[in-house]
Amino acid sequence: MNTDQKPMYEWNTINWKKVETTVFKLQKRIYQASRKGNTKTVHQLQKLLLKSCSAKLLATRRVTQDNQGKKTAGIDGVKSLTPSQRIVVSQNLTLSDKAKPLRRVWIPKPGSTEKRPLGIPIMRDRATQALVKLGLEPEWEAKFEANSYGFRPGRGAHDAIAAIFESVKFKPKYVLDADLEKCFDRINHQKLLEKVSSFPTLHRLINQWLKAGVMEQTGFTETTAGTPQGGVISPLLANIALHGMEQYLKKKFPRKKHTSTGNVNPVKVIRYADDFLVLHEKEEVIKQCRELLAGWLGELGLQMKESKTSITHTFQPTTEGKVGFDFLGMHVRQYEVGKNQTGHLKGKPLGFKTLIKPSKKSIKKHSLTLQGIIRNNRSISQKRLIEQLNPVITGWCNYFSTVVAKDTFNSMDNLLFIKLRRWAFRRHTRKTRTWIAHKYWLLKKEGNNWTFGLNKGYHLRFHKETKIKRHIKVQNDKSPYDGNWTYWSSRLGRYPTLPGKKAFLLRKQMGKCALCGLSFRDSDLLELDHITPTSKQGKDNKENWQLLHRHCHDTKTALDNKAGLPNGYTYEEPYA
Repeated sequence: MNTDQKPMYEWNTINWKKVETTVFKLQKRIYQASRKGNTKTVHQLQKLLLKSCSAKLLATRRVTQDNQGKKTAGIDGVKSLTPSQRIVVSQNLTLSDKAKPLRRVWIPKPGSTEKRPLGIPIMRDRATQALVKLGLEPEWEAKFEANSYGFRPGRGAHDAIAAIFESVKFKPKYVLDADLEKCFDRINHQKLLEKVSSFPTLHRLINQWLKAGVMEQTGFTETTAGTPQGGVISPLLANIALHGMEQYLKKKFPRKKHTSTGNVNPVKVIRYADDFLVLHEKEEVIKQCRELLAGWLGELGLQMKESKTSITHTFQPTTEGKVGFDFLGMHVRQYEVGKNQTGHLKGKPLGFKTLIKPSKKSIKKHSLTLQGIIRNNRSISQKRLIEQLNPVITGWCNYFSTVVAKDTFNSMDNLLFIKLRRWAFRRHTRKTRTWIAHKYWLLKKEGNNWTFGLNKGYHLRFHKETKIKRHIKVQNDKSPYDGNWTYWSSRLGRYPTLPGKKAFLLRKQMGKCALCGLSFRDSDLLELDHITPTSKQGKDNKENWQLLHRHCHDTKTALDNKAGLPNGYTYEEPYA
């Protein structure tokens, strides 16, 4: 890839609002055609998008400017491109280039001694994959099952948890809790390509990416199966491969009506990437589903991981003694309660209550993380320790802020107090407890008797400060490609993992970027910016904050010392 040739125009003068609008209009048309089942129109529109200069610019920006892995090089060593090099990459994007091998990188697997293999494509291939994803994703968002939540725009882990609660809140059920073994590494290429079923050029290109091979220190290795983790398009391809699981089981076990027992509901499948649940009120149905799915997955080259696959029940212990299950860091279980505490169905008391809490594994992992930060920073100042602990506490609490977690938050605060007290005693072995308490703890701060903090008002965040707020599940038939910006902007501002400052600014700016004026999407990277830079005596307060796209933030930072904005931008105070 020659990144030294002279570009035709400047990166910072591109009208990104026009670029994004042009691309989204095509994506919306692809989505609508796919929902109608008009395959011919879908392919025609995809070809038009893949040739579009706007789509090529947008794809290049996503992998060279927005993406977290923009500083990771492939086998050619190219990374961190300059604005002029980005333009050259976009101008040279073509579907006819042969895919280059991937660079193998091994990263630790959370909660395990194993390592996960990543395959890093070169920058050009990453941009081409992002371009293809722009055209392919709208088609499949119109087809994907409603209860598929992983690696999809506008859907996340909290939607999957809410779907579980909706499924079991009125009736105890048996659950097949399954995990696929090395899903990304074993997907059958031929079966995947048959499912994608695209036009020849795209079919050939995807096949090249799948069979590109990897380069390691030991040399080149062919790839005969799997979608390499690390590729831009790999999560989408994995979702396409696993699509149809719920439809398959519902055909085998359709809804039936019996005069004696009433309606018998069909099985329900809730999937997040390669983790999935199958729920039904009858144990024999769940056992049959396990056997049927073993055959269905086998055709894709996949199998369930025996050590992480089990049958349990939400209310009563199974023959194996299991009750409740863990999913996405949460523990789901139903508890027997009295008539005054139970819910009602058609006027009759249920006799149980469904509670979703942080799992024991999640609690232990968080506790060890906090302990590691404190132990590894015995000599740093109190302020720096607080700066390291607060983001970890905030992120963990935000994730579990939609479930029954108050007792857990209180317990974590008690444990953290003990760890911090030990940290302080190690630093001052000859000082009294009273002296240490007054040096590191503030008395009666914000309703708490003891707060680890400085006299200047800088203090450690309590877990229990987090408010519990229920998450509303995404509607089954909704997609960001339907163009309903009111719905999606309002959801984005309420998502649990979004930091408080960003959520506040999203509401204040009506879900739009303060620089380009476009509505934020779920996949956008949002960054805080000072309207008047702090380097120019701007204050760090909410009156001087605004929320921008990452690329818009880069543009504003580059132009803070200049008089005007790029052509096409109409910057206005979002809350004037």
